[in-house]
Amino acid sequence: MTDSPYHYFDMHVLRTEYITPAMIRVALGGDGLARMASAGRDQRIKVFLPHPGQDAPVMPDTSGGDAATWYADWLALDPDVRGIMRTYTTRELRRDPDELIVDFAVHGPTPSPSDGPATSWARKAVPGSRIGVLAPIEEENGAYDFRPPQDTDWVLLTADESALPAVASILETLPPGTPTRVWIEVHDPADRQELPTKAAAEITWLTETGATPPAIRAAELPSGTPYAWITGESATVKTTRRHLVGDRAFDRKRVSFSGYWRRGTTTDELIDRDESA
Repeated sequence: MTDSPYHYFDMHVLRTEYITPAMIRVALGGDGLARMASAGRDQRIKVFLPHPGQDAPVMPDTSGGDAATWYADWLALDPDVRGIMRTYTTRELRRDPDELIVDFAVHGPTPSPSDGPATSWARKAVPGSRIGVLAPIEEENGAYDFRPPQDTDWVLLTADESALPAVASILETLPPGTPTRVWIEVHDPADRQELPTKAAAEITWLTETGATPPAIRAAELPSGTPYAWITGESATVKTTRRHLVGDRAFDRKRVSFSGYWRRGTTTDELIDRDESA
C-alpha cells in the first residue's frame, strides 16, 4: 500500500446545533478518529455525503483508509450514485472524547431551492446520520494554506460565510498581540459570530456581497511587513488580491488566496473539470 498523509474515516453524527441562523455546527464521531490529525488554521478536509434515499455515502473499498488507493476508484463511480464530495474546514478536532467539529454554512435557517447537497444534508442530519471524511493523519500536511513567514509584522484576513470557520480557527492560533485586520462578508448581521483570539484583531463585518475590495481600498493598513490570506467567492478573491499586489505593493509570495466557491458554478461542475479545491 502506498503511504499517504490522508485517510478515509467512516463517521456518524453525534449532535448538531445552529450557532447562527446561517451556520450549523456538526459534531462527528467514528472508529479510528484518534488517528485523525489537524494543523489547525485553515485545515481542509473532504466530506462524502449520501444521495437522497441512501443511508450512507456509496464509496469504493476504503477499508485500508489510504486515499492513494481508492480516490481514482471513487472518480470512476457513477456520479449519480457515488458519495457526494465537498471541501470543508476542520473547525476543531477534540480529544477526550474524540470528536471532529465541522461548521456548515446554510444561508438561512429554513430550506431554500438554492440549497446544495451539503446544506440539505446538514439541515436534516440527526445523531447517527452517516458521512465519510478524508482527513490528514499527520499534523504537518499539504491541506492548509495559512503559512505566514516568520518575519511577518501583521496579518490581513478576508472571508465570507464559506470561509468563516477557517478564519475562526486562524484567529484562535495567532500569537498574542499579532496586529490583524479582518474583513468578513455575511448575509445578515445576525450571522456574525464571536471570534475569540489573543491577537490584536480589528474585525469588520460586511453585509453586502462583494463589499470586501472597496472596504480594503478605503482602509488605512498597518505599517510593516504583511501577510495576507484571502478567501471566499472567486471573483471577490481575485479583485482583492489584485488590489493588494498592484495598488498596495504586497509581495505576491506573501499573499495566500483561494476561491472557496464560484458564483454561477456548482461544485460538481468544478469537479467534472478537475478544478475543485
